[in-house]
Parts: sequence; structure tokens; C-alpha cells
Amino acid sequence: MATETPPPPKARAPLPSAQEFSTVAQSAEFDELRRSYRSFAFPLTIAFIAWYLLYVLLSNYAGGFMGTKLFGNVNVALALGLAQFLTTFLIAWWYARHAAAKLDPKAEAIKSRMEGGA
Repeated sequence: MATETPPPPKARAPLPSAQEFSTVAQSAEFDELRRSYRSFAFPLTIAFIAWYLLYVLLSNYAGGFMGTKLFGNVNVALALGLAQFLTTFLIAWWYARHAAAKLDPKAEAIKSRMEGGA
């Protein structure tokens, strides 16, 4: 049985006002953060959706091509299907690296300024 008293609650900084949020949302620093995110995420999202739709269209309309055996029991459809998983993981890894290098420092600077009341 614990007889120690719990630690006192940490004093929390007051939350920023709606005006402060609006000011930050309109700042050049926030615009740069948003631009960094969009310039990475939007093109990759479009490319991956196009790649996925190509796979679906080939599966529906190019059965002969997709059934072409590459080696053993592995055909083009299986290879491209596995490539879908591979590209998903590669994009997630690439985004994590991008976010850690480019987005997180900018977001942390904005956050610390907001929390610090500067």
C-alpha cells in the first residue's frame, strides 16, 4: 500500500485565445509549414492513387497481361499487387523522414511560441 502523497498537479499555461490562433494561422511561418506539407503530400497522394487505379484497371481490362507468368507461379498481377504494399510502406517511411526533417521543427517552433505566449 502506497503511503506517499501524489505529486502536485503541474501548472498549465493558459490556452491561446482565438485571436492568437487566427494570427498564427495567417503568419508566413504557418504558410511555410502548410506549403512544406502540401508540396510533399499532395503529389505523392495523386501518384499513389494513379498507381492504384492503374493496377485496378489492368486487373479488369488486361487479364491476359496480368496473367503472364514471370517465374514459377508468380504472375504480373501478383508482382504488381505486392508492389502496392511495398510502395505503401515506402511512402510512409519517406513521409516520416520528411516530417521529422522539415515539418516537425517548424511545427514545434510555432507550438512553443504559442505556448510561451510570445
